Amino acid sequence: MIYSSLRSILVLLFASAPAFAVAGPPRTAPPARDPHSPGYVEAKELADRAVPPIDVEGNFIIGPTHEPAPETIAHDNVTHGAVFNLVMKSADSKIYPGIAREPNTFGTVDPNDPAKLIVTTSRAAPYTRRVAVYVPKQYKPGTAAPFIVGADGPDPLLFTTLDNLIAQHRVPAMIAISIGNGGGDAQGSQRGLEYDTMSGTYAEFVETEVLPRVERECHVRLTKDPDGRATMGCSSGAACAFIMAWYRPDLYHRVLSYSGTYVNQQWPHDPATPHGAWEFPERLIANTPAKPLRIWLEVSDRDLFNPNVMRDNIHDWVLANENMAKALTTKGYHYQFTFARNAVHCDRGVKQQTLPQALEWLWQGYRMN
Repeated sequence: MIYSSLRSILVLLFASAPAFAVAGPPRTAPPARDPHSPGYVEAKELADRAVPPIDVEGNFIIGPTHEPAPETIAHDNVTHGAVFNLVMKSADSKIYPGIAREPNTFGTVDPNDPAKLIVTTSRAAPYTRRVAVYVPKQYKPGTAAPFIVGADGPDPLLFTTLDNLIAQHRVPAMIAISIGNGGGDAQGSQRGLEYDTMSGTYAEFVETEVLPRVERECHVRLTKDPDGRATMGCSSGAACAFIMAWYRPDLYHRVLSYSGTYVNQQWPHDPATPHGAWEFPERLIANTPAKPLRIWLEVSDRDLFNPNVMRDNIHDWVLANENMAKALTTKGYHYQFTFARNAVHCDRGVKQQTLPQALEWLWQGYRMN
């Protein structure tokens, strides 16, 4: 397998899950960034506790207070969808047979390139992943339903929010497929391989190995129309969501991204995209004809900033997302960018505040049932 033969690979020893693997000295808190910093996109400052309107595009600033939206709380008078829990094993996958980095191992900075980390401790290893599938009560058996694919699942907050939004006819009666990652953190791990690789491989995995099982075991039909398919995630999961739609716009047209890891974190190193997802704002968006995508993205003022031993100026989550917004607006994409004050990486309070608005904005223009 290619995983065991790699000797020198590009790695940034920090993933984007709740638990982090960090090389080097202890990490200090990221600095709080000013959304009006030179070089950042011009953004409209909203009143505290407000969220952007659902019918406009552009750049917005929210906070510093982040209170849960009522749509993220379960209500007794709202019909709840069914949740099916599936288990997938690496032994059954033709695309991802499984890898892991050995415990307590990291990497060393390439002496010839401060943006590269050499890791030699990634090995073949099995994994088991959970897939939680939300099916709304409003789903009509036998019909092809719109759906959203989420990373780092299960995501009960998403399911509760959909219960309320669907009941209020604010989003289509969609199925949500919340896929657990294959384990580990950052480069050399299964999660890093899945989420940070700049290709359509993960989208192909979902299309050929996940969705058929969902349809078979949950007794649903999923639409083939890319306009009825969305992706979402946080951190590397958000980068994955964008990567899925970017490389496979024939499959997905809608992307929801929290604290996206649009930085130099791809593994294994690919000379075609040597800076990983940093390539999106750096050159790919500008140099590629606009794709039929609708994108909602967020970053926090205390989001990640160089959380590793490398200092190559392409590991700044705030700058990466600011540059994403800049590139998207220059290219004429339909997008909405939210900068959250008083918030951290994958801030749960921000998600509770904004998820209903984000979903409703994301699905604008789609036919309602």
